[in-house]
Amino acid sequence: MQIAVHRGSKEVGGNCIEVRSGDTRIILDIGMPLFDEDRQALDTFTLRRKSTEDLKSNGILPNIPGLFDNDTPSPDGILLSHAHLDHTGLLNHAQDVIPIYASSGTSKMMLAGSLFAGQAELPRERFQEIKPEAPVKIGDFMVTGYAVDHSIFGCLAFLIEAEGKRLLYSGDLRSHGRKPGMGKRLIEALKDKPVDALLMEGTHFGFPDGNLASEYELEDEITELVRTCESLALASFSPQHVDRLVAFIRAAKKSGRTFVADVYTAFILYLLQHEIPLPQPEPNGLVRVYVPQTLEQSSHRKGRAKQIERFRDAEITLEEIREAPGKYLMVFRASMLDDFERQFPVQTACFYSRWHGYLEQPEWRSTQQILTNANGSLHDVHTSGHMLSKDIVSFVKAVNPTTIIPVHTFEPGHFKDHFNNVTQLQDGELCQIE
Repeated sequence: MQIAVHRGSKEVGGNCIEVRSGDTRIILDIGMPLFDEDRQALDTFTLRRKSTEDLKSNGILPNIPGLFDNDTPSPDGILLSHAHLDHTGLLNHAQDVIPIYASSGTSKMMLAGSLFAGQAELPRERFQEIKPEAPVKIGDFMVTGYAVDHSIFGCLAFLIEAEGKRLLYSGDLRSHGRKPGMGKRLIEALKDKPVDALLMEGTHFGFPDGNLASEYELEDEITELVRTCESLALASFSPQHVDRLVAFIRAAKKSGRTFVADVYTAFILYLLQHEIPLPQPEPNGLVRVYVPQTLEQSSHRKGRAKQIERFRDAEITLEEIREAPGKYLMVFRASMLDDFERQFPVQTACFYSRWHGYLEQPEWRSTQQILTNANGSLHDVHTSGHMLSKDIVSFVKAVNPTTIIPVHTFEPGHFKDHFNNVTQLQDGELCQIE
């Protein structure tokens, strides 16, 4: 078995890893890079709209035979650990004959993302579902997915077996979310399956851990802040982050407010209604639905009109919200500023639960100024979707692999501060698993 980390050996995001055995090749994730060589955030909005040829000429597409061109035989499968852009964002440029393996949850998140967030689609005719702990044979490989906790629904780690060797790809995961039992189950499942190589995410070996709160502690913090808010409460977060979605819905319920979802968020509630006990939008229920102006104007795109109509019975207008702002906790995006005519109700509070870097973007600078004009406030309520530094160490020691290969980190050398069995690769370097 051989591994080549084509992107991700020295950066956070853009994971794309090739694994070979005999005549079989599989690709682990096919992500859009998030940062340039100077660690400055890339304009992924623009990159998503570039052609395959432009991305090739810009060096964005990894040089993997047969993945983005048909000059050589294509890989035998693409495995997606989860639906985040930095793990799926280049999928639309891959050869359309390659099967795509992912969880049902990932397929649902990608459907929602493609409809409402301009993200990569998962073509139905190529989708091969991987159910947790149900092995799937792909050529010379036996692949088993294990459910892991991350900041999006449907995440998997992959155990890949061939030639008597075992490779574990962690994907993105954490231990401080709502489902810490997933990580414990993975460790338990590997007790009788010694791991020869662990491809381990190390986001927080290089980025500060930030807020150390668990998702449950964060929910308590959000709830208290919403309770003390005397006006409209705005919630800015990714609806694909279902843990955070649950926290805001519970905060609304505990504070006696109606949770106002946008159509994107409401669609995710609809998609997951049989998998998670989530409230559904109702005319007089806990959850109502607001249709942003930009969505109404683009309703002809990608079947959006059908989803808008799905929630018409539970729709709420901005006029209704303005009449009694203190009754609502509303999903908010900076693109909705014009809906508010760039004027929030007095003392509006915005609860920001995203990556801090977005706050430097022009639309968020404008949002902060409009909040100030309304005598309002911006509250940072966030905790990472990635393993904290101490948890990385604990997890790796529990798995006890023969060798550790760092990925999804700016500081792969930090692994050597904690472990003496690290194999640090360069992008494109082929490594034989011993």
